[in-house]
Amino acid sequence: MSTVAEIEAALPQLSTEQLLRVEQALHHQYRQRGGNLIYDDAYGVVTDADLIASAEKAFLTYDKEEDEHAQHRAR
Repeated sequence: MSTVAEIEAALPQLSTEQLLRVEQALHHQYRQRGGNLIYDDAYGVVTDADLIASAEKAFLTYDKEEDEHAQHRAR
């Protein structure tokens, strides 16, 4: 089993406080490694991958609504 799989398997057993500590440790690692950080504050970090995922979700929502609107007009 990989280290990542072991970590993922352990997460559900952690308390909220322990999850917060894990999250803070991950943010610390991102900050130490630098690169690809778009936003960094007390609440966490945002990477270029986060922005891409958010944009994709927004575009998919927009496309879905546009398709529904087009289908409604076609009736």
